[in-house]
Amino acid sequence: MAAGVDSILVVRRSIHIQAPPERVWREFETFERMNGWWGALIGPPEGGKPNGQKLVTYEPRVGGHVEMEVSIDGEPARYGGTIIVFDAARELTFENDWIPNRGWLQPTFITIRLAAQLGGTLVELMHHGFERTGAAGADDHAGYEGGWGMTQLNALRGIVEA
Repeated sequence: MAAGVDSILVVRRSIHIQAPPERVWREFETFERMNGWWGALIGPPEGGKPNGQKLVTYEPRVGGHVEMEVSIDGEPARYGGTIIVFDAARELTFENDWIPNRGWLQPTFITIRLAAQLGGTLVELMHHGFERTGAAGADDHAGYEGGWGMTQLNALRGIVEA
């Protein structure tokens, strides 16, 4: 398991999908499938600026790389890191840091866990390990808590349940 799952500073989002974990996990198996939901945009561009995130790199294996691009104040910014857990139908965890680093001492983690529940799958997304980033970890956590929505998880459910 990734360090920090027992972290105090955790952003959590979850959704129930009416399909078994093995079916949900198929959407984690290739760049194209992952991009279908993890790279989901929040909606049309606002004021001509992109709104959401784009999957740039996804190498689905331990030691592989995940890289995303987002728009911050109309400027592209990248983040991502190395996949440290790739456990089929159970868990994906990767390091998460800005590229280039913007001052964090160590990266945070993004973990997505799948668990069979009520005839379907509970999908839990956790962004954790803000204690590792430095003195502003609590402030960083608060900012991410307000920023994480349900866009990606809703897109995943829409694909799997279609």
